[in-house]
Amino acid sequence: QVQLVESGGGLVQAGDSVRLSCAASGRTVSTLTIGWFRQAPGKEREFVATIIGSGGLTSYADSVKGRFTISRDNAKNTVYLQMNSLKPEDTAVYYCAGNSGYYFGSADRLYDYWGQGTQVTVSL
Repeated sequence: QVQLVESGGGLVQAGDSVRLSCAASGRTVSTLTIGWFRQAPGKEREFVATIIGSGGLTSYADSVKGRFTISRDNAKNTVYLQMNSLKPEDTAVYYCAGNSGYYFGSADRLYDYWGQGTQVTVSL
C-alpha cells in the first residue's frame, strides 16, 4: 500500500518561499506520477503541479507557473514543491497525490493515493 506524507507547511509572509515535501512509502516515486493539489477554505480542490515517474516531465497550473517548481529525489523517495514569491491567494491546504503512472495530468479523480495535507498560510 502506498502512503504519502506531506510536510513543510506553515505561516509565511507574501514574497517568501516555502518547500513542501511528499515522502512516499510502499513504492518508489520513480514508478509513480505525483501531483500537488491545494484547497482553500470554501473552494474546490485545484491542481497545482505534477511530475511523471520516469524522466522529468512536469506540468503546472497557470496560476503557479514560473513561481512553483516540482521535483523528485529518488534516493529519498520524496517529491518536493518549491514555492517562491508566495501570495496570499496561495493560502490553502496542500495535498500530494499519486497514481501508478497511468495518468499525467490535472484531474484529481485519477490520483489513487493521497496524503493528509499540510497547511500553507501566506499573510500580507
